[in-house]
Amino acid sequence: MIPSDFKSLYGIRTMFENPPRTVFDEARATVSLAAPLVAANLLQMAVFALDVVFVARLGPSALAASSLAVSVFGLLIWSLTGLVGAASPLIAAELGRRSHAVREVRRSVRMAGWAGFGAAIAAMAVCTMLGPILTLTGQEPKVVALAVPFMHILMWAAVPTVIGALLRGTLATLGRPGVGTAVSALAVLLNGTGNWLLVFGHCGLPALGLEGAALASVTTSTVTMLVFAAVIRFDRRLHRYRLLGRWWRADWVRLADVLRIGLPIMATIIAEAGLFNGAAFLMGRIGELPLAAHTLALQFASITFQVPFGIAQAATIRVGRAYGARDPHGIMLAGRVGLLTGVGFMSLAAALLLFAPRAIIALYIDPSLPANAPLVALATRYMVVAAAFQLFDGAQTVGSALLRGLQDTRVPMAIALFGYWVPGLGTAIWLGLYTPLGGVGVWIGLLIGLVVVAALLMGRWFRRDALGLVPHAAPHPMPIAVPARDESVIAPS
Repeated sequence: MIPSDFKSLYGIRTMFENPPRTVFDEARATVSLAAPLVAANLLQMAVFALDVVFVARLGPSALAASSLAVSVFGLLIWSLTGLVGAASPLIAAELGRRSHAVREVRRSVRMAGWAGFGAAIAAMAVCTMLGPILTLTGQEPKVVALAVPFMHILMWAAVPTVIGALLRGTLATLGRPGVGTAVSALAVLLNGTGNWLLVFGHCGLPALGLEGAALASVTTSTVTMLVFAAVIRFDRRLHRYRLLGRWWRADWVRLADVLRIGLPIMATIIAEAGLFNGAAFLMGRIGELPLAAHTLALQFASITFQVPFGIAQAATIRVGRAYGARDPHGIMLAGRVGLLTGVGFMSLAAALLLFAPRAIIALYIDPSLPANAPLVALATRYMVVAAAFQLFDGAQTVGSALLRGLQDTRVPMAIALFGYWVPGLGTAIWLGLYTPLGGVGVWIGLLIGLVVVAALLMGRWFRRDALGLVPHAAPHPMPIAVPARDESVIAPS
């Protein structure tokens, strides 16, 4: 049993016991759920940043090799976390519909685990083809020779990373969001220690170089997955769900539900990642300096994005519970708070980009050095566009999450595929390569893609009643609550 004082530390307190009836009540519930999710997301970024810190000391070739391998691996894993992320709206709806939905929750997690495991194995197969992929894209043979063995180790992190993401999302949906924060902090410590020991060979261990960094990542992802499983097993209230029990039993209807919701989420992630990866390639064609400035500006945007992303994760759970309870008023409140919170934070980030761009740039390079003047000037121009970019990035992130809570993912997928690839990437190619705007034109393309997607998603959200996305109100709304800790354990199924 986990001590009560530690429970308060990582957010174990039930946060769904009384359905919020006002915006302020909903805001309190949303922030208490989103805050640990945001912290966990930022800590996950720190894990990857540590890899860069250690690998960069091995030289530019090793850094380039790891960057190429991680870009492929990261895209695969990010998309698969979207697939298993389908469990969250399903679990939230079941608990909103009936607070004692133990079997339904267990089956959703089990089938999401099946889907995630199978997809992770497929991702590993793709990873084995990294050599031909890099060769076809014209990468230097020396870099390819380093990247391939690195990937052949890193790919073993696919299964534990995907399953770990599923368990983290499940814990958040069941009212334990702080567990993800605590485990992510542990992952930072493990990854840093593993890199220190294995990359350079401290404490009598061999210096494995680049392969040591990959092995540290595999070890970190495996340990964090096992820690999540241990929390589920030994936490008294979570243990009653028997989430890890009878994992071999199939529920084909629930698996179909997971795929119905999860595959479009995965495609949406790939569409968005395709836009930003395409922008990087366009910048590379324009020149080395525009690419460097683009990387600087995008680094800050990637950090600030973690806040609305965490808010979006919370919004999916909040809307999903109200959806399951057939509570249109709760759906409206959760959506209003999610949008105001997400876009509100991004407004602050936009203000920083507009009024303090040199301070942001100073986090990465010295803007006072004359040699950096061209890079600073170009990055500052990009940040002006990025300021508007922030607002619409927050809106599309939260908007997609709100619709996800209504289990509406197919049309948002189509919106993402169209918005990011047609007006977005199309404008970036035209303005970036065929007009004097160059890199600024690429950023305008990113902005247009986000504007289009955000506008279409918002339009769908505000027309949710007319489109039949909201269930009719239940005659006697059931309380949105997580089962009490002392309830009897229901036999697994």
